[in-house]
Amino acid sequence: MSDSQLNRRVPRERILVLAALICVLVFVYLGYLFSLQIIDGYIYAMRAEQVTRRSTVIPAPRGQIYDRHYDAPLVTNVDSFVVEVNPANIPRGSHEEVFERLARTLDIPVSRIEQRIPPRRYNTYQAVEIDTAVPFATIAYLAENIERYPGVNWRNTPVRQYTRTNSLAHTLGFVGQITTEELQVLYNRGYDARSILGKAGIEQYYDEMLRGEDGRRFLKVDARGRQVGEADLDPVEPELGENLVLTIDGRIQELAERALGKRTGSVVALRPHTGEVLAMASYPYYDPNIFFERGRSESFQSLSADARAPFLNRVIQSAAVPASTFKKIMTAAVLEEETFSPDQTVTCRGSRRFGNRTFNCWLEYGHGSVNLEEALAQSCNVFFYTMGHEYLGEDVIADYAKQFGFGERTGIDLPGEVPGLVPTPEWKQARFGSRWVGGDTINLSIGQGFIEVTPLQLANAMAMIVNDGVIYRPHVLREVRDQETGQLIHSVEPEVLRTSDINSETFGTLRRALRGAVAEGTPRSVITTPVVELAGKTGTGETGRPDELHSWFVSYGPYGAEDPEDKVVLVVMVDGSNEWEWWAPRASNVIMHGIFSGESYEESLRSLGLSWWLRAEQEEQAPEVPAEEYQEQHEGFEIEG
Repeated sequence: MSDSQLNRRVPRERILVLAALICVLVFVYLGYLFSLQIIDGYIYAMRAEQVTRRSTVIPAPRGQIYDRHYDAPLVTNVDSFVVEVNPANIPRGSHEEVFERLARTLDIPVSRIEQRIPPRRYNTYQAVEIDTAVPFATIAYLAENIERYPGVNWRNTPVRQYTRTNSLAHTLGFVGQITTEELQVLYNRGYDARSILGKAGIEQYYDEMLRGEDGRRFLKVDARGRQVGEADLDPVEPELGENLVLTIDGRIQELAERALGKRTGSVVALRPHTGEVLAMASYPYYDPNIFFERGRSESFQSLSADARAPFLNRVIQSAAVPASTFKKIMTAAVLEEETFSPDQTVTCRGSRRFGNRTFNCWLEYGHGSVNLEEALAQSCNVFFYTMGHEYLGEDVIADYAKQFGFGERTGIDLPGEVPGLVPTPEWKQARFGSRWVGGDTINLSIGQGFIEVTPLQLANAMAMIVNDGVIYRPHVLREVRDQETGQLIHSVEPEVLRTSDINSETFGTLRRALRGAVAEGTPRSVITTPVVELAGKTGTGETGRPDELHSWFVSYGPYGAEDPEDKVVLVVMVDGSNEWEWWAPRASNVIMHGIFSGESYEESLRSLGLSWWLRAEQEEQAPEVPAEEYQEQHEGFEIEG
């Protein structure tokens, strides 16, 4: 091949290679364009849609709460208004003026708005919540003068309304905005920074049942976050919370609340064969509705600072010495241990010396010779001093106390329950660094000293006596129902909490002795109801402060009833911070009369002939026992131990 032919062939090959490269590049570019516009176009469109899409919460109506009759709600939801500000919609340089005008209208400090919308957020279009529970009249004023409030909006939101407050506040509880600490714990359970959750009582314990699940509404926004329309997505409807039906009987609750009156203390009534709590009253109480009104933060701070502790549910969160109500536990121990015959007697001369100390009975001149049942009926301290110190000992006493459920939580479906305390030599050594002495055993024998129980624990102990050794877990939830249809979802069945190996004959003797304690013992002149026979025990607990004594009365009725459905256990405790007036058995008399007669509180007072009490109620004064009646009927009983 000549040189000229070779030179012509080389450029042709180069041209072919170059043409091939160009074709490849064109095909690659076309493929890239196809991928970018067709294949990846859908992905970019989705991303663009996500960038321009915002969602707002549709709050789920929280479940309502009813008493056992399921007629009118104790807790429901009402519409309220939230005021928001969209900072970027306020004209430049007008933010401070608008903030001041809005603060005056809402009656809030302007600093609250300034803290939530600092200058660095003036150009953002995201709405900022300024105030909640705003009255309709204020919203109407804003609407009429909207040109003076650029950037201000409002929205409707449900808030809790407690239709029955007072002594039910501790059982129902209240709700509030989730805190940072709570969110850290609950984030993985569907809660977020805007969640409302239960803070106490039923609202807290069953929060996940009540709260439902919020829905979502989708909006379109531009690059600066301004709303430009609705997104092409269907809203997610909220799931309604479930309605709760409680075991509480509204009529019995009112009897308990009004009989206790304005005295620091508590009342609990329950069905011993199921554990259903029929009434749970604690004073002082609070109104949970104030947390949704003007000045709610100030109200909360004021209640928290109250020395009387109105947030405390004294039925389950306040433990005190059981005093002579503990003597029924001692009676069971004496019968079971068989170290002292029930027919044997101890002579009470008003006091007895143990070691180098003298321990007094509540009756100065003594009870004379008394056997076990007589000692329980007359609440003879000397008899039980002797049983504890000489026949039982501290370990046996502590063992029986624990068998009756003292020193442990009952497991009621309410938050914050305390376990109380059953003291032992080991506990005292660890707590105080000192050994157990005979005086500790003597004090324990009459329910004084270190021992502490809650009113609910005392109610459970009485329920064990009524049920021949069985305690059912106390509960305040009866049923769960669908909020929309009312259909029954779940019923709470009785659950055995503990059983005892104590003989049935022992419980029979105890019931008979407790009936004698009412019919012939210390409260006989106060328990006057003719409609039900009661069995029970009074107690006067020392507080360690002069002239301050707790007043207890633990009872059940009807005594001797065959049908367990008929029986009710009642515990009334009046704190020693009140003026001493032996009020617990008096209040129990009215409550039990009302329960079994079906009468209202006022009707019960009239039927029982308590004219002085009724007069005080009508004059809106605290009932006070007339001095002559107090002296005549109860001289000495106030110190029965």
